[in-house]
Amino acid sequence: MGAYKVFFKESVEKDLNRIGKKELKKIIARITALADNPRPPGCEKLSGLERYCIRQGHYRILHSIQDYELTIWVVKDAHRKDVYKT
Repeated sequence: MGAYKVFFKESVEKDLNRIGKKELKKIIARITALADNPRPPGCEKLSGLERYCIRQGHYRILHSIQDYELTIWVVKDAHRKDVYKT
């Protein structure tokens, strides 16, 4: 299986700017690892949506996987108390 390409929704930049540097490094590493394994252990499919969630500390990374294009779109990254709010 080839490596996936990771893309970010425009609003994710705003989400990432709100996170402290120490935690941000861990989140970026976790997102980068999605290119090799888009469904890592602990990854959960969200019911009713074609999105997946992975945990990094107190933060959640929501992403969408397009297997036919080998792409991953990071849709949202936020604290666990805020991530599922619309």
